[in-house]
Amino acid sequence: MIISSLFPRYKEHNPLVPVWCVTPAGGGLHRFFDTSPVSPSGRYLAVLRMPQLERANLPGEAAEVVLVDLHTAEEQVLAATIGWEYQLGANINWGADDESLFFNDVDPKSWQPQVVRINPLTGERRLYEGSIYRISPDGRTIICADAAAMRRTQFGYGVVVPDERVPRRRGFASDDGLYATDVATGERKLLVSLRHVMEQVVPPAERRQYEDGELYGFHCKFNPQGDRLIFTMRWFPSTPGEPWNKINEGLRFWVVTMRPDGTDIHLAVGPEQWIKGGHHINWCPDGEHLSMNLKLYGDNRLLLVQVRYDGTGLRTITEAVPGSGHPTVHPDGRHILTDTYEKEPVAYGDGTVPLRWIDLQAGSEVAAVRINVAHQGSRNQSFLRVDPHPAWAPDNRHVVFNGYVDGDRRVFIADMGPLLGLK
Repeated sequence: MIISSLFPRYKEHNPLVPVWCVTPAGGGLHRFFDTSPVSPSGRYLAVLRMPQLERANLPGEAAEVVLVDLHTAEEQVLAATIGWEYQLGANINWGADDESLFFNDVDPKSWQPQVVRINPLTGERRLYEGSIYRISPDGRTIICADAAAMRRTQFGYGVVVPDERVPRRRGFASDDGLYATDVATGERKLLVSLRHVMEQVVPPAERRQYEDGELYGFHCKFNPQGDRLIFTMRWFPSTPGEPWNKINEGLRFWVVTMRPDGTDIHLAVGPEQWIKGGHHINWCPDGEHLSMNLKLYGDNRLLLVQVRYDGTGLRTITEAVPGSGHPTVHPDGRHILTDTYEKEPVAYGDGTVPLRWIDLQAGSEVAAVRINVAHQGSRNQSFLRVDPHPAWAPDNRHVVFNGYVDGDRRVFIADMGPLLGLK
């Protein structure tokens, strides 16, 4: 991957690897730790540029989808969108090639979410019904839960529409769940309903305790092979008044896996594990196992663990170092890359956090990069926080991450080659 010498180098805190700021002009945000913001060829970077950083965005408030040419350091605003929030932006996803970029928008007349597909090289556009969270590795299928309803359980991950337009899901909905859209035809269907999933993975005696609550879909991700996906569901007890951002009020979580056609559903991790304290489940490179942070033993130790897609074999990956942040297992099987939240124990306590490079074979770690994430907005509202969300580029050598540097959100690229033993 070629990175222009015109991008300024980031040298604060003496990083162990070369690092460039690739949004020096106007800042930006890349999506998430499970998604490459770098195009399949490695030439382009797609980020979201937000209008301000101090409060939640309002319905109809626009941000910009920006294309960065990594070879020339040139920027281009591709589109404006009102379908975004502060953690995952507009859920920008690259398709199968550099000519297909997908992101969320909202129709301001109907307040219905919609997906935009744009060719960054020509400007050609196509609209799809619904919303996008992830696209399949072959670029043929978009999956997403109801992006407008995500704010019921947590701010920052879906799209913003007027409060009165946000659906409310009491009980187990038969008409809501995980949706799939065929990129070629535009056909969108309900792949699995929330009710169907609950009936598949929760025994009847246990289901009864959840029937009077509210259940919502949230994360969904294809494995690298594209032959299985995860879908997460979140539940809370229904109470009077409008529920918003219930993440810190005792949610129950289910992570289920299935084939792309919605069959062969398994419970990978259920609420009896999540309630111990855990977060950020992700596929391992083998497409069979999942990694996450979990207080597996019910004590206060957050550990890196893995589990098979069918819920078997839950175990620690290593107990030599603690878990934190947003971990991914590198395809070499030996290393894990993760960041930390600003207030996690392995952070530095001054607003800066490490990108942790963990060597499983040696049972050791180093801080590859130290980056600031603190800003005034995040002090007031946690959903405005800047998480690095380190994400591998298609070459599995370069890593893209967020930071708050020189008074703005910015996106950086690190060349992890020296730590991978590459020249």
